[in-house]
Amino acid sequence: MKGQRSAVLALALVLSFGPAAVAFAAPPVKTLKSQSVEEVEARAKLAQEINDSLFSFSELAFQEHETAKYLTDILEKEGFAIQRNVAGLPTGWVATWTNGTGGPVIALGSDIDGIPKANQKPGIPWREPLVAGAPGHGEGHNSGQAVNIVAALAVRDLMKRHNIAGTLLLWPGVAEELVAGKAFMVRDGVFKDVDAVLFTHVGSNLETAWGQPSGTGLVSVEYTFRGESAHSAAAPWRGRSALDAVELMNMGWNMRREHLRPEQRSHYVISDGGDQPNVVPSVASVWYFFREQDFKRIQNSFDIGNVIAEAAAKMTDTAVTRRIIGTAAPRHFNRPIAEAAYANIQAVGLPKWTPEEQAFAKVVQKNAKAEKQEGLSVELKKLEPPVEEPKSGGSDDIGDVSWTVPTITIRYPSNIPDLPGHNWTDAIAMATPIAHKGVVAGAKVIAMTTLDLLVDANLRKSARDYFTDVQTKDQKYLPVIGSADKPAIEINADIMARYKPELSKYYYDPVRYPTYLDQLGIQFPMLEEPMETGDGE
Repeated sequence: MKGQRSAVLALALVLSFGPAAVAFAAPPVKTLKSQSVEEVEARAKLAQEINDSLFSFSELAFQEHETAKYLTDILEKEGFAIQRNVAGLPTGWVATWTNGTGGPVIALGSDIDGIPKANQKPGIPWREPLVAGAPGHGEGHNSGQAVNIVAALAVRDLMKRHNIAGTLLLWPGVAEELVAGKAFMVRDGVFKDVDAVLFTHVGSNLETAWGQPSGTGLVSVEYTFRGESAHSAAAPWRGRSALDAVELMNMGWNMRREHLRPEQRSHYVISDGGDQPNVVPSVASVWYFFREQDFKRIQNSFDIGNVIAEAAAKMTDTAVTRRIIGTAAPRHFNRPIAEAAYANIQAVGLPKWTPEEQAFAKVVQKNAKAEKQEGLSVELKKLEPPVEEPKSGGSDDIGDVSWTVPTITIRYPSNIPDLPGHNWTDAIAMATPIAHKGVVAGAKVIAMTTLDLLVDANLRKSARDYFTDVQTKDQKYLPVIGSADKPAIEINADIMARYKPELSKYYYDPVRYPTYLDQLGIQFPMLEEPMETGDGE
């Protein structure tokens, strides 16, 4: 009878208003969200396979080639149109799927690169790399695309089923660990026609935020000094040491650091210190991150660094050039979208952790010497107004996107609280049931919030009004990347060339093994290190 009533109602709509009336008779958004949860849960296995596969690739910034191919292959088979080599990034891509005409464009993004020397067997709560010295996912960037792809496929099916017009646009955060990809995508117009961006990042709770969070923006720049080589023992006076210039720059910056705001953060590595001690270095380079909390202060730190570099060159009779590797604008997230997302977060809630998962998390925390050893999060964080004076801290080039289009970040609980970050301990949980549950929870929130944005024109208007009338009222986006700047795509190529042959032996095979832990023969949860046994003489 229910089906007959629906058919009669549909016929009446056609007779009264024409076929278009039926096309837009989608269920209430609450019903759509409930259906999206079911669609996500039906794809939990796909989420686990994506998560574990990316974990096994262990690719560094700019070298995410296996990751890019794997993800675009999945999306292409699902009917998404793929644009590759986006913004001069060989591992950059955009995947789009459109239903109908005239609908909004909702973009889903997440980072994909790993951390140097962070290789670690998943599920092992002590130091045990799979490939010693190799990179690994010591932040958890293997998980975000699993969240987004599963959410997008769930929403896509609902859009088709209920004739909801709109476009889903998926994209990767290339080289986020170098904050060196998103500004190029912004510059080259990837987000030009996008109505809203939902960005996902691994965390240890299910949360979002609005306004300016604690943290910084930055400029990443490499200074290269050029002098003249000579025999370091026989005729050092005939050389002009580029390494001396690097060291003088570092000394000058460290002296100046005392007289900068405590909120600034700056750090460097000598990326090229010369070839060998008996040759005066004719070329040497130092790579700096200059971090501050607003556009003006970031530029000020950058200007000071440039002056010190020029001074070091003059003192050593060398020449200096600089290359911008990347930038990150201070982040600012959209209030109306964050509030809509948080309502969905409350509806989804945190995963139900087992006693075994909690015990494992506490062992990891203990071994990482965490101050708190309370296990996995069991209470949702509240959505609170931004603090009046944000604390200093890390950077993320999602900031550049956030000044281009209304944007929020949603963090999902795939990792363990109170770990050091950018460390092998942060890789331990990232291909375990903890990560898998967190990914599914995050995908539900992303799917539900995407549906909000697709069907609620008032939400999109409120988001745009906040972006225009609040966020950008007194402060505008000041890009540092120029039209002639190119991504530093050669970075990490030598490292991946060294380790990829060995890493490839351990790529996850989901056809043969239910999970990556099964492939590696790791029993979860592993709580105690096995005792070594001898032959017993």
